[in-house]
Amino acid sequence: MTAVDRRTDGGDVRARIDRFLAGSSLLGRGAKVVPLTGDASDRRYFRLRFRDQPSQVLAIHPGPIDFDALPFVNVSRLLNAMPVPVPRILDHADELGILVLEDLGDVTLQAHVGAASAAEHGALYRQAVALIATLQRRGRELASPEFVPYGVAFDIEKLTWELQFFTKHFLEAYRGAALTSAARGQLDAEYGAIVAELAAEPRVLCHRDYHSRNLMLHERQLHIIDFQDARMGPDTYDLASLLRDSYVDFTEQQVEGLMAYFLAVRGGDAGDFRRRFDLTALQRNLKALGTFGFQTTARSNTVYIQYIPRTLNYVRANLQRHERFGRLREILAGYLEELR
Repeated sequence: MTAVDRRTDGGDVRARIDRFLAGSSLLGRGAKVVPLTGDASDRRYFRLRFRDQPSQVLAIHPGPIDFDALPFVNVSRLLNAMPVPVPRILDHADELGILVLEDLGDVTLQAHVGAASAAEHGALYRQAVALIATLQRRGRELASPEFVPYGVAFDIEKLTWELQFFTKHFLEAYRGAALTSAARGQLDAEYGAIVAELAAEPRVLCHRDYHSRNLMLHERQLHIIDFQDARMGPDTYDLASLLRDSYVDFTEQQVEGLMAYFLAVRGGDAGDFRRRFDLTALQRNLKALGTFGFQTTARSNTVYIQYIPRTLNYVRANLQRHERFGRLREILAGYLEELR
């Protein structure tokens, strides 16, 4: 490992890892430190390989942490109480900004789908859908102010911020759109109608980023990761994240089948679930485009560019499917040729 990452504690990441190993019982076990591919956050991840015990994963934060105050730790306690499969927290070093996690391996749901048969693919996605139903059901039963997610929600402010993030970082920064004041006002009006409806829906516990890269296949069981931003939101949110995933292609038949499976497992009135699902998916996909634009232009991280066409396809399909989105489609198509 040669890269040096200067952070708020004034040291580099490798020095912090070395200090952690020196202060733990792991130093004499011949630990080999292997960098892992990170996510869109400011955390970095490393695998510790040992000669005589299972490997572990280090989550390195930008600076010191307060273990008991970390949302990841708080939400982990909630998910373990359900229980749903999540990585075990093995250790922590607050001053060094390090969490030590169970190593679930390298096989995400996204990676496995490419090598899976149709039957395996279907079974894994039914498992993923069933986990959403468990999150919602047990989330209601375990609701308590001691858990962070019950104090935050996809409210009007949050949903509006995410759509404005799309405007700023995808339309303007990434695509170079020069929005007129009239167009900006029209977009704001369309955004307002979307977020008002989504924010008014009855709220359930949502993972908030439930897709194929945040589901790990370990010992033939899907495990949920990256759950620290869990919050309350529409019952369509996690399903829309999974089935309108920027990283995986789905046929409409697959989407319909998995949606029906979710409604069968969850129970309750399906009502106009598909319309609400499409509304959620549209907001979610626009937000994802904002993230991709931000990563590309603000952080010089171009890895997400490859996922933009699929996400725009999802947006176009929803804009075309529902007449109510006609004006929004017209506005966005003036700046995005993919939507014309």
